[in-house]
Amino acid sequence: MKRLLTVLVTVALVATGCGGKQPNQQAAGGSQGCEAGSGRLTIATGNSGGVYYVLGGGLAQLISNNTGLKATAAETGASVQNIQQLVDGTYDIAFSLADTAADAVQGKGSFDGKPQKVQALTRIYPNSTQVLVRTDSGINSIADMRGKRISTGSPKSGTEVIANRLLQAAGLNPDTDLQAQRLDLAKTADGIKSGTIDGLVWSGGLPTAQITDITTTMKGQVKFIDITPQLAALKQINPVYDTGTIPAATYGQPADVPTIVVPNLLLVREDFPAGDACAITKLIFDKKSELESVHPAAKEITRENATRTEPVPMHPGSQQALATP
Repeated sequence: MKRLLTVLVTVALVATGCGGKQPNQQAAGGSQGCEAGSGRLTIATGNSGGVYYVLGGGLAQLISNNTGLKATAAETGASVQNIQQLVDGTYDIAFSLADTAADAVQGKGSFDGKPQKVQALTRIYPNSTQVLVRTDSGINSIADMRGKRISTGSPKSGTEVIANRLLQAAGLNPDTDLQAQRLDLAKTADGIKSGTIDGLVWSGGLPTAQITDITTTMKGQVKFIDITPQLAALKQINPVYDTGTIPAATYGQPADVPTIVVPNLLLVREDFPAGDACAITKLIFDKKSELESVHPAAKEITRENATRTEPVPMHPGSQQALATP
């Protein structure tokens, strides 16, 4: 929708660590009706070149335009950081990869021994794991990354989680067997172009603008590699991992690229008001076409998959919103 795209440009993107919703009078949990309260709401998204950031801005505008809440979206390092700062009250809603969210509620991985009390509003679109390398790097598989300079994503991001798991599945230690570069997507793109980085791992929706920029400006100098040989090992860690495809021409490439996909979730704390949860969840599906106009990845958000958030529990308000068509 053209108007929404215009407004999106002016959405206030607050700095990491700012914001937090002003308390309203709704109680958390239970059936409290399906109307949002009032106050401020801050959404944790991801890197500025990624889909979380774009859709987060669109979601903030959608909430602000249709409820009494005034929502803003914040650029962040993504999943792990998002959950940590959701729990500490910095943010009210957070985008997260489902594998990272599962680690959080089970007290595993980056949250070892410290289960986090978060719940899901809904499952949204899937992230495709995109592994792009320079054609002069000699890399044709994850195992070939030994000794190479590889961007594994921002520190405390979902990309870093899956990058490290891919490397370990191929028998590589991310700390000692390669020159891991913990960079955000913008700095990664600069490194690939300048030749200071041999390859990158990125988990994001299709298409990701920054990846489009790399493949366009470096046409013939970069290529995607097949990472599906690592799928079986990843599924032993978390069954949420699945096979997927980067369709031909997504980034100008001539053929489909087999890959590994991971669903995304929208997360809140357990004390998030039920009315807000219900209203926002309902809004996402009632006005999904407006999110699709912001980014095509939103087309992958479906009611059929909305409740498939296990082992992350769904917020009662969201359950209420999805209980009726």
